[in-house]
Parts: sequence; structure tokens; C-alpha cells
Amino acid sequence: MTKVKSKREMILDIAETNVLSKGFGATSIDEIVAEADITKSGFFYHFRDKNELARALLQRYLETEDAILDDVFNRARELHGDPLHSFLIGLKLLAELMEDLPNGHPGCLVATIAYSERMFDRDVREINRRAIIVWRERFLGMLEEIAALYPPRDDVDLRTVADMISSMVEGGIVLSRAVGEPKVLAEQIVLLRSYIRLLFSAP
Repeated sequence: MTKVKSKREMILDIAETNVLSKGFGATSIDEIVAEADITKSGFFYHFRDKNELARALLQRYLETEDAILDDVFNRARELHGDPLHSFLIGLKLLAELMEDLPNGHPGCLVATIAYSERMFDRDVREINRRAIIVWRERFLGMLEEIAALYPPRDDVDLRTVADMISSMVEGGIVLSRAVGEPKVLAEQIVLLRSYIRLLFSAP
């Protein structure tokens, strides 16, 4: 049975589509109201202003992204108990998931907000900053577990490698959208997987 979305969720869906396609600055409350077929007071019943809308959009986006990463890497761990091999499997699963998106990844709200951060209040900027830190900590924990069994073959800081994982995925999203080639994101994740394998595999 199809679950009927609340008016709030419908507003968030419309706003996210518009924001990812043209940015927050070019997305007006008036067009969201028109597309949602509600009154302006109906919009302000759910969101006091664009900062509150941005907070709700960002929190929902981050919850979705975290759930996807949890699912992918938990499944990988079920397939192989070794931390390196399960991480490599997780990256492969993530690449396949991104490749299966018919129109490519819709875009990253974290990047969208970072590029126009002056539009937002401190709370929105802090949620965005914290999201990057959480991703860093997620991948750093995995890398430290791997390094305990497979010392890196290069003199690298694992925190920097953790940041590189996030930047390659985010950069892959930007690249794939810029050139109109959805497969680019998956290709970047596969390349990242090769680097991780070479970094930690025994010589």
C-alpha cells in the first residue's frame, strides 16, 4: 500500500528538487508554494523561513545518506568479516548503487549549502560542518580497523584518507552532473576502491 506523503514532506520534496537543480538563491518560496498548490500561509505553517526549510532539507538529506551508507557497509560486513575486504566490498556495492540510478545522483545538499553559506544562519552552517565531521569519523573508524591488520604501504594520515573518501564521492557527484555522464560517479568510487586496496594490501 502506497503511503500518502504529508504536506510537509511534499514541500520538502519540491524544494529539494528545485534547490539541487538551481540552488537555494534561485529557489523562491513563491514557486514552492505554487508547485505544492498551497497558500503562502500554508508554507509558513510548516517552515518559518528559508533557513528553517534549509535545516529540514539538510537533516532529511543527511539521514538518508547515513542510512544508505549504513546499509551498504553493514551488508559488506555480513559478506566478509575481514575489515579490508568488507570495506572493498562496500565500495563496490556503493559504486553499483550509484551506477543503477537512471539519471545519476541528483546532487549534494551539503555542497550546495557550502557554496552559498552566506545565505544561511549559524545553525544551518553548523549542521553542514558537522555532517562532514561525521562522515570523516565514519570512514576514519573503518580505516583504523583496517590499518590495525594491514599497515599502510605509504606514509599517510588516515584522517586525510578519510576526508579523501568523502571528497572523491562528492567530487564524483559534481563531475557527473557537470559533464552529464552519470557513470562518472561510479567510476570514481571504483578508482577509490583500487587506491584503498593498493594502500593496505601486502606488497
